[in-house]
Amino acid sequence: MEVGPYAGRPFLSPVAVPPARPGPWPVVAAAVAGCWTVAVVAPAELVGWLADQVRLATGLDRVVWLWPVVAVVTVLLAGVPALLLALLPRSGAVRATGRAWLGGLLALGALTGLRALPPVHHEAYLAALAATAVLLAVVLPRLVRGPAPAPASTPPAAGRPADPAPPAGPDRPHDHAAPTAPAGPRGTVPAAPPAVTWLAVAAGLATLLPWAWFGALGGLLETVLAAAAAAAVGVLAGALLDARFWARLAGGPPHRPARLVLVGGLVAGVTLLLLAAGTGQSGAQLPALLTLPPLGFALAALQAPALRSGGPVGPAPARWLVGLAAFGPLAFADPEEITLLLAATRDVPFWVAVAAAGGLAVAALLAIVYGVLLARPNGHAPSRPVAVATVGVLLAGAALVHLGPGQPGLHGERLLVVLREQADLSGVPTGGTGQAGRDARAREVYRRLVETAERTQAGLRRDLTRLGLGPTPYYLVNAIEVDGGPAVRAWLSGRREVDRVLLSQRLRPLPAPAPTSRGDQAAPSGPAWNVSLLRADQVWSQLGVTGAGIVVGSSDSGVDGRHPALAGGFRGGDDSWYDPWDHTRAPTDQGGHGTHTTGSAVGRDGIGVAPGASWVGCVNLDRNLGSPARYLDCLQFMLAPFPAGGDPFTDGRPERAPQVLTNSWGCPPIEGCDPAALRPATDALDAAGIFVVAAAGNTGPYCRSIEDPPATYPDVFTVGATDRDRQVADFSSRGPVPGAAKPDVVAPGVGVLSAMPGGGYATLDGTSMAAPQVAGVVALMWSANPTLVGDLERTRRILRDTAVPAGATYASRDPADACGGDANISGAGLVDAYAAVRAAR
Repeated sequence: MEVGPYAGRPFLSPVAVPPARPGPWPVVAAAVAGCWTVAVVAPAELVGWLADQVRLATGLDRVVWLWPVVAVVTVLLAGVPALLLALLPRSGAVRATGRAWLGGLLALGALTGLRALPPVHHEAYLAALAATAVLLAVVLPRLVRGPAPAPASTPPAAGRPADPAPPAGPDRPHDHAAPTAPAGPRGTVPAAPPAVTWLAVAAGLATLLPWAWFGALGGLLETVLAAAAAAAVGVLAGALLDARFWARLAGGPPHRPARLVLVGGLVAGVTLLLLAAGTGQSGAQLPALLTLPPLGFALAALQAPALRSGGPVGPAPARWLVGLAAFGPLAFADPEEITLLLAATRDVPFWVAVAAAGGLAVAALLAIVYGVLLARPNGHAPSRPVAVATVGVLLAGAALVHLGPGQPGLHGERLLVVLREQADLSGVPTGGTGQAGRDARAREVYRRLVETAERTQAGLRRDLTRLGLGPTPYYLVNAIEVDGGPAVRAWLSGRREVDRVLLSQRLRPLPAPAPTSRGDQAAPSGPAWNVSLLRADQVWSQLGVTGAGIVVGSSDSGVDGRHPALAGGFRGGDDSWYDPWDHTRAPTDQGGHGTHTTGSAVGRDGIGVAPGASWVGCVNLDRNLGSPARYLDCLQFMLAPFPAGGDPFTDGRPERAPQVLTNSWGCPPIEGCDPAALRPATDALDAAGIFVVAAAGNTGPYCRSIEDPPATYPDVFTVGATDRDRQVADFSSRGPVPGAAKPDVVAPGVGVLSAMPGGGYATLDGTSMAAPQVAGVVALMWSANPTLVGDLERTRRILRDTAVPAGATYASRDPADACGGDANISGAGLVDAYAAVRAAR
């Protein structure tokens, strides 16, 4: 029976209507969002690092909230476009792009927040990075994509029709619905073909080659944790760039591998940029920003052979490739050394940049080779034996590079163990006036220091030697330097005889020495302007005093002993030079800073205040950085010089100690010092009758910017800097300092001409230039009146009483910036050598 409106008409079966292709706008939006993400993330990381470095260079405290704020701003600015891409477009490929970028941004935010940890605790940071990355790898895929989809179809039960295909919807667009993973257990993704996995390992090893050449490993624990952190970042990359991600980008058949390499490489590259931005502390993320993103193209190319055989590969290629690539900057560069303080010469920042550029070149080459090899129309992955052999060759090559032109071995930080009991120096007999009295006091101080160290360190030294921790004992501060990481530090901190344990910075070696700093100016034709401003030239001409008979000790980057202005003043003998860094046997200087400062104190040809005085030298700075132990090495040598290769405990000669010490350095927390780290050392030098001069620092005009030892100690004579017009330099650090009035005086420190390695001269600025001139004035005073030698209190009083006013400068016009009075900016005033020498007679 025919009923209805179609009665009598032939039956019309449904006609399939071709799905409409989406317009180009989702793709355009994705491209714009990708460019915006790169434009936000890369500058934010650079600006954040620069802000951190500027505060470090100016002596300001780290801003703990800096990196969390950078993370929040970055995620907010770049996260909105990524979120819109993840939710709105009908194209599965575009949504997959947005979800990968959204996951990368969330990872960036979480990982960047870890930089609130102090850089000196690098092991703790690496452990936190590893744990956080693994947690993110578990959480983020479910957060941004939801659970893994079920297989595309399931076999029907007997006698039951198959389930219909799910209707089109937000997750199944009409255009080329993305296939799910090939059939298998519910929610699983396919494993990578063995050859593809080995190719990913080969690519990761190739990116390590520049780091194995130009970098150097830290300590054992630091290296192990860097490997764990890099592996965790690789796992995180595999979780974001898994098989479902590549399936969405590939679309349905027919697959176009070349397009996948180009488009997929760009999308994966932005994702890796986000992970790189969160990987590394204190600048270590910057080289990763260059190396990791181009590897996205190699990852995309590794999908091509698998797509031809039925579907994309799982996360294994991304895990291996990204993990090995991230290991380079995490393990082969100390983040504390990627600093603007070392950027002026070919130091760590230069070689990190070279390694990063090499990694970028390798990544680009991999993208081209893998793209041509795997994405061509009939391209296939090499056989597994070929891929394995490639890995073997690259692994052997990386080992040979590291052991050959590289810097083999482990170069971790050491620990300075400060003992509770320090030597009792009360009641040291004066021993009379002048040099004889000073020598008697120095001998007694040396005896007490050594006796205390030998008695209190014996048991601890035995334990440290038995454990193979390489103890180096000290007596000037009762302390021992040892190898060890956090576990050793915790064990030592719990011992009864130990007061505290400090980090002792050790620089990692360079692939080539930094070039020697040289001067480009000629010697002055007469006394330099700063010498005349202090009226030292009048002391020479009118009083006939040049500093003869006095020895000035310089602890700095070294001294060029062959410089014509300094060669004649070297005291000579086997106990006038000590280099604990490189163990050189004759005075030398790579950085130039020590040659310049020594020249300002005792240099001839018009550059030095006391050209008739002699000098001895010690190297406590290597590449402009030091450590508590190296500072102690030199201060011990100045109290009791010993011959080359001698034992400071048994071979010290306190009667050969210089009378005056000039110190144009400070030991900040980044080098391992705390405020009291060197206090026993300066107390002992004071008790021995040795006059210690120190630079105030160059972190002005902020109040309370004199904060690094030894300038803060009351028994040290602290010197700020002025210009030609007797105005305190803006950079000159100032007080107040708890328990002391600082600076004590000021001296010329702007545009000071002095010696440089190689025989030339140069003008430099800094309180480093001012301090040695005051040491030279003391040499003139004690040369004019030998009975004043060792009388520290009277010498300090004369220097303050004869100083002339200097113009104070302020951070602003706010009276609060007066730092509690001009005395905390300019001290007693500008030193007057002529008046001081006349008063000393």
